[in-house]
Amino acid sequence: MRPYAAPYLAGIGLGCVLIACFVLTGQGLGASGAFAEAASAVAPVANPWFEAYRNDGPPQTAWIVWEVAGIVLGGAISAWLAGRFRFQVARGPSLAVTPRLFAALIGGAVMGLGAVLARGCTSGQALSGGALLSTSSWVFMLAAFAGGFAAAPLVRRLWS
Repeated sequence: MRPYAAPYLAGIGLGCVLIACFVLTGQGLGASGAFAEAASAVAPVANPWFEAYRNDGPPQTAWIVWEVAGIVLGGAISAWLAGRFRFQVARGPSLAVTPRLFAALIGGAVMGLGAVLARGCTSGQALSGGALLSTSSWVFMLAAFAGGFAAAPLVRRLWS
């Protein structure tokens, strides 16, 4: 198993991808819009929160759907090349699989609700908004990191 990429090198690579995304698509990086596009194909109910950002065609023509598909494919290829590809539930030794999956489901639902209320996801706020020097994005990033540091001691014992 090969080690993970150097974090500073990976950060530079992510910055290059973000710049390329702005140049090629005129949009920043994000993910929640892809799920809104996919959901509109299943349940085409008008959502005023996302209508201004929606694609006019079917979901498979939206650039953000292809972006998220590329994230999944790129992550799988990266894991395979590093010898880390396997199907498993990441959890601490003191946490069973079912509670871990339940916690992931609840956490994902809360993050999804937050993305709807904020009209975007953490990647869109932090990466794209931060790159544009948006004050609200920088405040969000600081609050997200502070919340993560505050919550870490509460969940650390589940992973040790």
